[in-house]
Amino acid sequence: MQHSKWLAKLRAIGYDTLILLNSFVNWVLTIMGRQKMSFSQKVKAKFKDAVKFINMFEQTAADLAVEKGYQYVICGHIHHAEIREIKATDNPGSVLYLNSGDWVESLTSLEYTNGNWSVYKYDPNNYQQDMDEDDKTDAEDLDAKLDVNTLLERFKQDT
Repeated sequence: MQHSKWLAKLRAIGYDTLILLNSFVNWVLTIMGRQKMSFSQKVKAKFKDAVKFINMFEQTAADLAVEKGYQYVICGHIHHAEIREIKATDNPGSVLYLNSGDWVESLTSLEYTNGNWSVYKYDPNNYQQDMDEDDKTDAEDLDAKLDVNTLLERFKQDT
């Protein structure tokens, strides 16, 4: 990509178009009550070179970490969250490879609790709850307090 700027621009346009198309498809899937999907994840998984590059990156990072005596390799933005042990290529030893995935497409992150690592995957259904009338009133009051027009009116009244 460094030497073919036009190819990089073409890739960027293609990726942006894919994201727009994916947003529309996810909107339709949501209306139909189905789970969203990620086109970019599917496309990336299909390209063997990308998968080979990611695997080489992970192995290189693990080799360097073992060489330096580190216990962990923590990465993000490679859109597949995972936790696994990687053995070094040339040295005895291994490291724990942790990848948070990403918060945009996969809705994943890493959590460290009580000495243990885990992958957290956001599920909006876990955060929907029925509000009683008092909660709704509190939420409406908070919305009103944060509303810009309401703040301006209060400011005018105070001055």
